[in-house]
Amino acid sequence: MPMRQDCKHFESRTYATGETVRKCNLDLAPEAPWRCPDDCPAYARRLADVNWAHGTLVTPPTPAEPEGEGIAELLDEAEDIVNAVGPEVLAELEAERRRNAGLLGRVRARLRRSP
Repeated sequence: MPMRQDCKHFESRTYATGETVRKCNLDLAPEAPWRCPDDCPAYARRLADVNWAHGTLVTPPTPAEPEGEGIAELLDEAEDIVNAVGPEVLAELEAERRRNAGLLGRVRARLRRSP
């Protein structure tokens, strides 16, 4: 099923280059992010547009669905790359936190010794 533009989880953003991104904020169809799952359990009709900035009154037409096989595999490979980097990024953040905590402890100790 194509993206339901009347769903409260649907988001569309057009960039200065003219490229438009349409997506579901819940990512319920990761194998086909340009589609809504059939009988989506999270579909909820949008009731109001609060604090939204609208550029034009007409939403650009939805592009044709990508053709070809291997799209799901490509998305799986991209997810694997991101997941592989995750532990490394977390380790770097933890090391930085430890360095900052050690520095803060040394500063506090010097302030206590100061007259």
